[in-house]
Amino acid sequence: MASLKDMRVRIASTKATQKITKAMQMVAASRLRRAQQAAEAARPYADKMSAVISNIAGAAAGSPGAPALLAGTGKDQVHLLLVCTGERGLSGAFNSSIVRLARDRAQALMAQGKEVKFFCVGRKGYEQLRRLFDKQIVEHLDLRSVRQLGFVNAEDIARKVLARFENGEFDVCTLFYAQFKSVIAQIPTAQQIIPLVVEAKAANAPVTSYEYEPEEDELLSGLLPRNIAVQIFRALLENNASFYGAQMSSMDNATRNAGEMIRKQTQIYNRTRQAQITKELIEIISGAEAV
Repeated sequence: MASLKDMRVRIASTKATQKITKAMQMVAASRLRRAQQAAEAARPYADKMSAVISNIAGAAAGSPGAPALLAGTGKDQVHLLLVCTGERGLSGAFNSSIVRLARDRAQALMAQGKEVKFFCVGRKGYEQLRRLFDKQIVEHLDLRSVRQLGFVNAEDIARKVLARFENGEFDVCTLFYAQFKSVIAQIPTAQQIIPLVVEAKAANAPVTSYEYEPEEDELLSGLLPRNIAVQIFRALLENNASFYGAQMSSMDNATRNAGEMIRKQTQIYNRTRQAQITKELIEIISGAEAV
Protein backbone atom coordinates (compact mmCIF):
# COMPACT_ATOMS: atom_id res chain seq x y z
CA MET A 1 0.00 0.00 0.00
CA ALA A 2 1.23 3.48 -0.86
CA SER A 3 2.43 5.69 1.98
CA LEU A 4 0.56 8.82 3.06
CA LYS A 5 3.29 10.93 1.49
CA ASP A 6 2.87 9.18 -1.86
CA MET A 7 -0.89 9.67 -1.65
CA ARG A 8 -0.49 13.39 -0.98
CA VAL A 9 1.84 13.69 -3.97
CA ARG A 10 -0.66 11.83 -6.15
CA ILE A 11 -3.57 14.06 -5.06
CA ALA A 12 -1.49 17.21 -5.68
CA SER A 13 -0.49 15.93 -9.12
CA THR A 14 -4.11 15.19 -10.06
CA LYS A 15 -5.18 18.66 -8.89
CA ALA A 16 -2.46 20.24 -11.05
CA THR A 17 -3.67 18.20 -14.05
CA GLN A 18 -7.23 19.32 -13.36
CA LYS A 19 -6.15 22.97 -13.43
CA ILE A 20 -4.46 22.41 -16.81
CA THR A 21 -7.48 20.67 -18.37
CA LYS A 22 -9.80 23.38 -17.03
CA ALA A 23 -7.59 26.09 -18.51
CA MET A 24 -7.49 24.28 -21.88
CA GLN A 25 -11.27 23.96 -21.81
CA MET A 26 -11.66 27.70 -21.27
CA VAL A 27 -9.18 28.53 -24.05
CA ALA A 28 -10.95 26.17 -26.47
CA ALA A 29 -14.32 27.74 -25.55
CA SER A 30 -13.05 31.25 -26.28
CA ARG A 31 -11.55 30.21 -29.64
CA LEU A 32 -14.57 28.11 -30.58
CA ARG A 33 -16.83 31.14 -30.84
CA ARG A 34 -14.66 32.82 -33.47
CA ALA A 35 -14.04 29.56 -35.34
CA GLN A 36 -17.77 28.73 -35.37
CA GLN A 37 -18.67 32.18 -36.69
CA ALA A 38 -16.09 31.84 -39.48
CA ALA A 39 -17.37 28.38 -40.47
CA GLU A 40 -21.01 29.48 -40.48
CA ALA A 41 -20.17 32.59 -42.50
CA ALA A 42 -18.44 30.49 -45.19
CA ARG A 43 -21.31 28.02 -45.66
CA PRO A 44 -23.74 30.23 -47.67
CA TYR A 45 -21.03 31.29 -50.13
CA ALA A 46 -19.75 27.73 -50.61
CA ASP A 47 -23.27 26.36 -51.04
CA LYS A 48 -24.26 29.09 -53.50
CA MET A 49 -21.02 28.60 -55.42
CA SER A 50 -21.81 24.91 -55.81
CA ALA A 51 -25.41 25.67 -56.85
CA VAL A 52 -24.38 28.19 -59.51
CA ILE A 53 -21.70 25.93 -60.96
CA SER A 54 -24.09 22.95 -60.95
CA ASN A 55 -26.60 25.04 -62.87
CA ILE A 56 -24.04 26.05 -65.48
CA ALA A 57 -22.51 22.57 -65.57
CA GLY A 58 -25.90 21.00 -66.28
CA ALA A 59 -25.88 22.61 -69.72
CA ALA A 60 -22.19 22.02 -70.43
CA ALA A 61 -21.71 18.50 -69.07
CA GLY A 62 -22.45 16.77 -72.36
CA SER A 63 -20.57 19.14 -74.65
CA PRO A 64 -17.27 17.99 -76.16
CA GLY A 65 -15.48 21.10 -74.90
CA ALA A 66 -16.46 20.61 -71.25
CA PRO A 67 -13.50 21.19 -68.85
CA ALA A 68 -11.77 18.12 -67.46
CA LEU A 69 -12.63 19.26 -63.90
CA LEU A 70 -16.27 18.70 -64.86
CA ALA A 71 -16.12 15.87 -67.39
CA GLY A 72 -13.28 13.98 -65.70
CA THR A 73 -10.52 12.04 -67.41
CA GLY A 74 -12.82 9.33 -68.67
CA LYS A 75 -11.30 6.90 -66.15
CA ASP A 76 -11.93 5.99 -62.52
CA GLN A 77 -8.71 4.19 -61.69
CA VAL A 78 -6.55 6.51 -59.58
CA HIS A 79 -8.09 8.24 -56.55
CA LEU A 80 -6.54 11.07 -54.56
CA LEU A 81 -7.87 11.37 -51.01
CA LEU A 82 -7.39 14.90 -49.66
CA VAL A 83 -7.54 14.33 -45.88
CA CYS A 84 -7.79 17.44 -43.70
CA THR A 85 -7.24 16.97 -39.94
CA GLY A 86 -5.92 18.98 -37.01
CA GLU A 87 -2.37 19.86 -36.07
CA ARG A 88 -2.84 19.01 -32.39
CA GLY A 89 -4.48 16.31 -30.32
CA LEU A 90 -6.32 16.34 -26.97
CA SER A 91 -9.55 16.60 -28.92
CA GLY A 92 -11.22 13.24 -28.39
CA ALA A 93 -12.09 11.34 -31.57
CA PHE A 94 -11.98 14.41 -33.85
CA ASN A 95 -8.86 13.44 -35.83
CA SER A 96 -9.32 9.67 -35.70
CA SER A 97 -12.91 9.84 -37.00
CA ILE A 98 -11.78 11.68 -40.17
CA VAL A 99 -8.87 9.29 -40.63
CA ARG A 100 -11.17 6.29 -40.14
CA LEU A 101 -13.53 7.52 -42.86
CA ALA A 102 -10.62 8.07 -45.28
CA ARG A 103 -9.03 4.73 -44.39
CA ASP A 104 -12.28 2.83 -44.95
CA ARG A 105 -12.74 4.56 -48.32
CA ALA A 106 -9.17 3.72 -49.32
CA GLN A 107 -9.52 0.07 -48.36
CA ALA A 108 -12.83 -0.20 -50.24
CA LEU A 109 -11.27 1.33 -53.36
CA MET A 110 -8.20 -0.92 -53.20
CA ALA A 111 -10.47 -3.95 -52.81
CA GLN A 112 -11.98 -2.92 -56.18
CA GLY A 113 -8.51 -2.82 -57.76
CA LYS A 114 -8.21 0.98 -57.71
CA GLU A 115 -5.01 2.88 -56.99
CA VAL A 116 -5.18 5.22 -53.98
CA LYS A 117 -3.00 8.23 -53.14
CA PHE A 118 -3.16 10.52 -50.11
CA PHE A 119 -2.67 14.27 -49.75
CA CYS A 120 -2.57 15.00 -46.00
CA VAL A 121 -3.32 18.44 -44.59
CA GLY A 122 -2.60 18.46 -40.87
CA ARG A 123 -0.05 16.66 -38.73
CA LYS A 124 -2.36 14.29 -36.83
CA GLY A 125 -3.93 12.74 -39.92
CA TYR A 126 -0.53 12.32 -41.53
CA GLU A 127 0.88 10.56 -38.46
CA GLN A 128 -2.01 8.09 -38.37
CA LEU A 129 -2.22 7.40 -42.10
CA ARG A 130 1.49 6.83 -42.65
CA ARG A 131 1.37 3.75 -40.42
CA LEU A 132 -0.74 1.97 -43.05
CA PHE A 133 -0.24 3.98 -46.25
CA ASP A 134 3.25 5.47 -45.97
CA LYS A 135 4.21 4.82 -49.60
CA GLN A 136 0.86 6.11 -50.88
CA ILE A 137 1.13 9.56 -49.26
CA VAL A 138 2.23 11.86 -52.09
CA GLU A 139 2.15 15.13 -50.16
CA HIS A 140 1.82 16.45 -46.61
CA LEU A 141 1.06 20.05 -45.72
CA ASP A 142 1.67 21.31 -42.17
CA LEU A 143 -0.35 24.35 -41.03
CA ARG A 144 1.08 24.66 -37.50
CA SER A 145 2.74 27.95 -38.35
CA VAL A 146 -0.56 29.48 -39.56
CA ARG A 147 -2.02 31.67 -36.82
CA GLN A 148 -5.32 32.39 -38.62
CA LEU A 149 -6.68 30.42 -41.54
CA GLY A 150 -7.23 32.46 -44.68
CA PHE A 151 -8.41 31.81 -48.22
CA VAL A 152 -4.76 31.96 -49.32
CA ASN A 153 -4.14 28.69 -47.45
CA ALA A 154 -6.96 26.98 -49.35
CA GLU A 155 -5.72 28.42 -52.65
CA ASP A 156 -2.26 26.97 -52.00
CA ILE A 157 -3.72 23.50 -51.41
CA ALA A 158 -5.98 23.84 -54.47
CA ARG A 159 -3.03 24.79 -56.68
CA LYS A 160 -1.10 21.71 -55.57
CA VAL A 161 -4.10 19.44 -56.20
CA LEU A 162 -4.84 20.99 -59.62
CA ALA A 163 -1.20 20.69 -60.67
CA ARG A 164 -1.28 16.97 -59.94
CA PHE A 165 -4.56 16.61 -61.84
CA GLU A 166 -3.19 18.43 -64.86
CA ASN A 167 -0.14 16.15 -64.79
CA GLY A 168 -2.44 13.14 -64.98
CA GLU A 169 -1.55 11.81 -61.52
CA PHE A 170 -5.15 10.96 -60.55
CA ASP A 171 -8.68 10.71 -61.93
CA VAL A 172 -10.86 11.44 -58.89
CA CYS A 173 -10.23 13.62 -55.84
CA THR A 174 -12.27 13.34 -52.63
CA LEU A 175 -12.05 15.82 -49.76
CA PHE A 176 -12.31 14.56 -46.16
CA TYR A 177 -13.05 16.80 -43.17
CA ALA A 178 -15.35 17.14 -40.13
CA GLN A 179 -18.47 19.25 -40.49
CA PHE A 180 -19.22 21.24 -37.35
CA LYS A 181 -22.70 20.69 -35.91
CA SER A 182 -22.26 21.44 -32.21
CA VAL A 183 -19.76 21.16 -29.36
CA ILE A 184 -20.58 17.47 -29.02
CA ALA A 185 -21.25 16.65 -32.68
CA GLN A 186 -18.70 16.85 -35.50
CA ILE A 187 -19.67 14.86 -38.59
CA PRO A 188 -16.86 13.20 -40.66
CA THR A 189 -17.62 14.13 -44.26
CA ALA A 190 -16.39 12.96 -47.68
CA GLN A 191 -16.97 15.30 -50.65
CA GLN A 192 -15.87 14.60 -54.22
CA ILE A 193 -14.42 17.77 -55.71
CA ILE A 194 -12.79 16.42 -58.92
CA PRO A 195 -14.61 15.83 -61.17
CA LEU A 196 -17.48 17.98 -59.93
CA VAL A 197 -20.58 16.02 -58.97
CA VAL A 198 -23.61 17.73 -60.52
CA GLU A 199 -26.67 17.10 -58.37
CA ALA A 200 -29.78 16.09 -60.26
CA LYS A 201 -32.75 18.40 -59.83
CA ALA A 202 -35.90 17.11 -58.21
CA ALA A 203 -38.70 16.10 -60.56
CA ASN A 204 -41.04 18.80 -59.24
CA ALA A 205 -38.37 21.53 -59.11
CA PRO A 206 -39.08 24.61 -61.25
CA VAL A 207 -37.10 24.72 -64.48
CA THR A 208 -35.27 28.00 -65.03
CA SER A 209 -33.38 28.85 -68.20
CA TYR A 210 -30.37 31.17 -68.14
CA GLU A 211 -28.31 32.75 -70.87
CA TYR A 212 -24.62 33.16 -70.11
CA GLU A 213 -22.01 35.47 -71.49
CA PRO A 214 -19.43 34.20 -72.24
CA GLU A 215 -20.39 30.60 -73.02
CA GLU A 216 -20.74 27.92 -70.31
CA ASP A 217 -17.44 26.19 -71.11
CA GLU A 218 -15.48 29.42 -70.81
CA LEU A 219 -17.21 30.35 -67.55
CA LEU A 220 -16.56 26.93 -66.05
CA SER A 221 -12.86 27.01 -66.91
CA GLY A 222 -12.51 29.90 -64.45
CA LEU A 223 -15.15 28.97 -61.90
CA LEU A 224 -14.27 25.30 -61.39
CA PRO A 225 -10.72 25.87 -60.05
CA ARG A 226 -12.01 28.61 -57.77
CA ASN A 227 -14.80 26.35 -56.53
CA ILE A 228 -12.21 23.77 -55.49
CA ALA A 229 -10.39 26.40 -53.42
CA VAL A 230 -13.71 27.56 -51.92
CA GLN A 231 -14.71 24.03 -50.91
CA ILE A 232 -11.27 23.38 -49.40
CA PHE A 233 -11.46 26.68 -47.49
CA ARG A 234 -14.86 25.70 -46.15
CA ALA A 235 -13.46 22.33 -45.06
CA LEU A 236 -10.56 24.01 -43.24
CA LEU A 237 -12.93 26.35 -41.38
CA GLU A 238 -15.32 23.52 -40.51
CA ASN A 239 -12.36 21.50 -39.23
CA ASN A 240 -11.12 24.41 -37.14
CA ALA A 241 -14.48 24.84 -35.43
CA SER A 242 -14.85 21.07 -35.01
CA PHE A 243 -11.41 20.83 -33.41
CA TYR A 244 -12.14 23.45 -30.76
CA GLY A 245 -15.59 21.98 -30.12
CA ALA A 246 -14.12 18.51 -29.68
CA GLN A 247 -11.28 19.83 -27.52
CA MET A 248 -13.66 21.78 -25.31
CA SER A 249 -15.82 18.69 -24.79
CA SER A 250 -12.78 16.46 -24.23
CA MET A 251 -11.18 18.80 -21.69
CA ASP A 252 -14.51 19.17 -19.87
CA ASN A 253 -14.68 15.37 -19.53
CA ALA A 254 -11.04 15.27 -18.41
CA THR A 255 -11.71 17.95 -15.77
CA ARG A 256 -14.71 16.02 -14.45
CA ASN A 257 -12.74 12.76 -14.37
CA ALA A 258 -9.88 14.46 -12.51
CA GLY A 259 -12.37 15.76 -9.94
CA GLU A 260 -13.72 12.23 -9.44
CA MET A 261 -10.18 10.87 -9.07
CA ILE A 262 -9.35 13.55 -6.50
CA ARG A 263 -12.48 12.64 -4.53
CA LYS A 264 -11.60 8.93 -4.49
CA GLN A 265 -7.92 9.53 -3.73
CA THR A 266 -8.81 11.88 -0.85
CA GLN A 267 -11.23 9.31 0.51
CA ILE A 268 -8.55 6.59 0.44
CA TYR A 269 -6.02 8.97 1.99
CA ASN A 270 -8.37 9.85 4.88
CA ARG A 271 -9.19 6.19 5.55
CA THR A 272 -5.52 5.21 5.51
CA ARG A 273 -4.60 8.12 7.79
CA GLN A 274 -7.42 7.26 10.18
CA ALA A 275 -6.34 3.60 10.26
CA GLN A 276 -2.75 4.62 10.95
CA ILE A 277 -3.78 6.93 13.80
CA THR A 278 -5.99 4.22 15.29
CA LYS A 279 -3.12 1.73 15.11
CA GLU A 280 -0.75 4.15 16.85
CA LEU A 281 -3.30 4.80 19.64
CA ILE A 282 -3.78 1.08 20.18
CA GLU A 283 -0.01 0.62 20.43
CA ILE A 284 0.24 3.47 23.00
CA ILE A 285 -2.63 2.10 25.10
CA SER A 286 -1.25 -1.42 24.94
CA GLY A 287 2.16 -0.18 26.03
CA ALA A 288 0.67 1.79 28.95
CA GLU A 289 -1.29 -1.24 30.17
CA ALA A 290 1.81 -3.41 29.98
CA VAL A 291 3.65 -1.02 32.29
